[in-house]
Amino acid sequence: MRGMGCLLQSSWTCPLAMALFRALFLALLAGAHAELPGCKIRVTSKALELVKQEGLRFLEQELENITIPDLRGREGHFYYNISEVKVTELQLTSSELHFQPEQELTLQITNASLGLRFRRQLLYWFFYDGGYINASAEGVSIRTALELSRDATGRMKVSNVSCQASVSRMHAAFGGTFKKVYDFLSTFITSGMRFLLNQQICPVLYHSGMVLLNSLLDTVPVRSPVDELVGIDYSLLKDPVASSNLDMDFRGAFFPLAEGNWSLPNRAVEPQLQEEERMVYVAFSEFFFDSAMESYFRAGALQLSLVGDEVPHDLDMLLRASYFGSIVLLSPAVIDSPLKLELRVTAPPRCTIKPSGTTISVTASVTIAMVPPSQPEVQLSSMIMDARLSAKMALRGKALRTQLDLRRFRIYSNQSALESLALIPLQAPLKAMLQIGVMPMLNERTWRGVQIPLPEGINFVREEVTNHAGFLTIGADLHFAKGLREVIEKNRPANARDAQAPSAPPASTAASTAAV
Repeated sequence: MRGMGCLLQSSWTCPLAMALFRALFLALLAGAHAELPGCKIRVTSKALELVKQEGLRFLEQELENITIPDLRGREGHFYYNISEVKVTELQLTSSELHFQPEQELTLQITNASLGLRFRRQLLYWFFYDGGYINASAEGVSIRTALELSRDATGRMKVSNVSCQASVSRMHAAFGGTFKKVYDFLSTFITSGMRFLLNQQICPVLYHSGMVLLNSLLDTVPVRSPVDELVGIDYSLLKDPVASSNLDMDFRGAFFPLAEGNWSLPNRAVEPQLQEEERMVYVAFSEFFFDSAMESYFRAGALQLSLVGDEVPHDLDMLLRASYFGSIVLLSPAVIDSPLKLELRVTAPPRCTIKPSGTTISVTASVTIAMVPPSQPEVQLSSMIMDARLSAKMALRGKALRTQLDLRRFRIYSNQSALESLALIPLQAPLKAMLQIGVMPMLNERTWRGVQIPLPEGINFVREEVTNHAGFLTIGADLHFAKGLREVIEKNRPANARDAQAPSAPPASTAASTAAV
């Protein structure tokens, strides 16, 4: 019947329908297998003014390192040589930095000027004149665009730099014995210098983007250890997307270092970023925190054992009183043995984020036993503990920190309801032990924090946390704790000019910048 239906239609309708169906099916299949981000970062246009200030300082220093070839020539009996040309300063009249869809960051400089200093040499028959002179390049225009993408390791990289630069006019105040001769030759000299300067600007910018800025991006953590047990994966899931903002999707998943290939499936709500009022926004889904807790669980870190003097004295006395009936039935050699309290999380804790706050649910087993020397331990009781912790997140510098507080606690027996009733007197002292002995240890670790994927030298300030259903967002401003030059110089490749990335733009780009 389906075949008859196609035969009754026009010759192109069925193939077209099949093609559309196939495309739709492939799109749905791709969407079904697309990995959801556990962490998102948005850099808004409000951050670009701060970035531009640092970037222009860096650009000025780079342009001062331009090496311009010597300019030699002859006009009649006059021989001239212009050498040791150095850029001394960059003066900006107008500059703009903005995101350019889809993946570009564009810097536009107009009507700038460059201060120059060079050595002049003039030979006319047997007469020689030389010395140093200052000059200026006026009407300097530069437009450079950095294309941002994801490399094979999941790191953001500058994958290409396009550039256009031009100098509209040059001025040099010649003086000395041959001032009139120089005035005659100045047109030839300044035109030649303008041509050489045009050729040098874009290669410097290209090298700065492809080599130096990429060395800065290399300081962003991608897959790195958090401590001796657990690591974190901040791989980009796709290329950054530029619009009025720059949006980046990161895997945002923890993993046990002993199981480097293990990963937790992300079934959490995808975090959403809508705000644009602050310089940067970071969003974390429940998956981000669940993967951390499951990684520590798999690494065997979520357990605690207290033996003998490690058990608080008041709790030791209460436990011995509570289990007095069981203890007196033991042999005399066991009665005075040290007490052991073991706390072991039985399943990975789970995080729940709601507009009202963030909570972590924990289920653990609590075992109480006597530990006679050189003999097997004697178990007195085994119980189940359910606890709920409240969690407050904060950004300090570029570390995400967590403060935990015990909100709900109960213990019960997995053997009988009668035994659960007998455990009621232990409820308060065990909760006090957790608050006094265990929670400070947890908070000492969680308050150390986990680094957010930012380059070295850049920190968050004035952060504000907002909870949503299934994820939380943190809005903050940026602060350069170190200058861009300092960080780049620290991480500059040993032979930057010979690094893998080319230090000069492709021939087509260089040719376009040479036009005057």
